[in-house]
Amino acid sequence: MKCHFVFLLTGVLWAAIAASAQTPPPAPPAFAAPNLSAAGVRSTAANCAACHGTNGRPAPGSTLVALAAKPKEELALSLKQFKDGSRPATIMHQISKGYSENELGALAEYFSRQSR
Repeated sequence: MKCHFVFLLTGVLWAAIAASAQTPPPAPPAFAAPNLSAAGVRSTAANCAACHGTNGRPAPGSTLVALAAKPKEELALSLKQFKDGSRPATIMHQISKGYSENELGALAEYFSRQSR
């Protein structure tokens, strides 16, 4: 009986050593590759519609900021400040962290081209 226990324990030990020696699988990419095509940016901008309205035009009487037709530089700066935490926000600081600098720039460009 003692021999079987030692044999079992040795087998478990060798299995643990073998498992730890295996190369771990590569880590998945942190984010999906950005889609900066016109359709991709339009699709990304649709995420903003729940708060800022379709194409950056909130409902009449809304207290939310309209994004449509604002200067690109103003929008880009605001998004950068939300992302780095230097501008106070309720949720935009969390949302903006999910986008790359290029994506935020593309969103600023998109909304700046929308009519009021």
